[in-house]
Amino acid sequence: MTLQTEPTITLDNASLPPLNRQMLVILDFGSQYSELIARRIRETEVYSEVLSYRTTAEQLRQLNPKGIIFSGGPNSVYDKGAPHCDPAIWDLGIPVLGVCYGMQLMVQQLGGQVDRAERGEYGKADLFIDDPTDLLTNVEDGTTMWMSHGDSVTRLPNGFEVLAHTENTPSAAVAHHTRKLYGVQFHPEVVHSKGGTALIRNFVYHICECQPTWTTEAFVEEATREVRAQVGDKRVLLALSGGVDSSTLAFLLHQAIGDQLTCMFIDQGFMRKDEPERLVKLFAEQFHIPVIHVKARDRFLAQVAGITDPEEKRKRIGHEFIRVFEEESKRLGPFDYLAQGTLYPDVIESADTNVDPKTGERVAVKIKSHHNVGGLPKDLQFKLVEPLRKLFKDEVRKVGRSIGLPEEIVRRQPFPGPGLAIRIIGEITKERLKILRNADYVVRDEIAKQGMYHDFWQAFAVLLPVRSVGVMGDQRTYAYPIVLRLVSSEDGMTADWSRVPYDLLETISNRIVNEVEGVNRVVYDITSKPPGTIEWE
Repeated sequence: MTLQTEPTITLDNASLPPLNRQMLVILDFGSQYSELIARRIRETEVYSEVLSYRTTAEQLRQLNPKGIIFSGGPNSVYDKGAPHCDPAIWDLGIPVLGVCYGMQLMVQQLGGQVDRAERGEYGKADLFIDDPTDLLTNVEDGTTMWMSHGDSVTRLPNGFEVLAHTENTPSAAVAHHTRKLYGVQFHPEVVHSKGGTALIRNFVYHICECQPTWTTEAFVEEATREVRAQVGDKRVLLALSGGVDSSTLAFLLHQAIGDQLTCMFIDQGFMRKDEPERLVKLFAEQFHIPVIHVKARDRFLAQVAGITDPEEKRKRIGHEFIRVFEEESKRLGPFDYLAQGTLYPDVIESADTNVDPKTGERVAVKIKSHHNVGGLPKDLQFKLVEPLRKLFKDEVRKVGRSIGLPEEIVRRQPFPGPGLAIRIIGEITKERLKILRNADYVVRDEIAKQGMYHDFWQAFAVLLPVRSVGVMGDQRTYAYPIVLRLVSSEDGMTADWSRVPYDLLETISNRIVNEVEGVNRVVYDITSKPPGTIEWE
């Protein structure tokens, strides 16, 4: 986020809380943890949204949140140009919790003092509680909290008192009990803060007096009603990928509008072994949702022939996807609406949408970015249906389960839009695709047999465009190496290589070199993210 250039927000229907829902608002001051705060609030079954720090007091009054949380941020409150909030927010009478920078901003704007600390505090710190009531109820004295600050509060505003301290920070948690204004110098939202969950629950339930109304069942009922009201008797097109987002969306829409929904699966030839056929059969026979299977493998392979640059691969695959999508949508149409599995992080981070000035509805100008398939032609002016746009990924999985999506889809590991094309380093050929498909199958099959499929965020194979010498059956071989990539992660933003049992690695290696023609060597990638990425391209 570029704090200095972010426009002032306007509130439309997309920014309003779901019907009959209490909500908390997180004002984002540039923290890397703002979305995480929202997720932690959602985990208490209370709805939350992330908005810009430029949100005015009047806009907040319109939203009528039960509480407001100020996020952390990279700035110092005394810096020239540092982000500040509308000072009228303090007089709304709504409880506020300031986190790190948010606490310092609260202190400064209400008459206190923030200065550069003699000693910064980063990482784990023991929190010693001076007032175990209210915000810190049931938070254990001496519990570990996660610190990340070089500034500290040196003078509290009138009416504030210290709730807790650490060895280096005298005012680690503060409060003005009468006005229900609270601040913490640490980050309760991260997993390293052992008492963080209890603190957040105290703020949500006891201080803001929220009720747990943000449930999966309530969301499904509400989303179904909203889709029917939006679509009426019009037709809706959905580009199905087989992932949890598009599959959950397909289920939800089919439940809401039945045969008004048309699902299209574009088989670009870069899916995993037998996946396209299994997907189409599963939806048609088990779920009774017909899927138009567009077989376009040769077209996509021709587009990437001889291409080795990763970004050029993505671009060509994206452009070809657009061409195929355009041709098929015109053949099957006309359609009034395009369904997209846009999630809440996409809403926060993406500006790839327009609003129709006549109807106020969002109009598609791009397929959502994480599909990596580029923009739709501007003359294809679909109106968007995005019932999942209020949800985080873990909430989508819960919804999928609640409406009958099988576990093999609900807990499917993330798979990139360009598929195996970006797991083949260098040029893509039919031979290399066949080798990688078979090697990837062995990896997935073996971890499933060991009951370890869900132990990894992602587990897959990568094909390198080099050959090495080997020996098989007393004969010299000259074949490709396969790289195994198995990682653990919570959200894909960071990841660590998985400490896999040696016997599992041995079994996978033996199976690949024995079962996959063209491979004579298997290696294991032990690079974390950062500095590496999960995918190789």
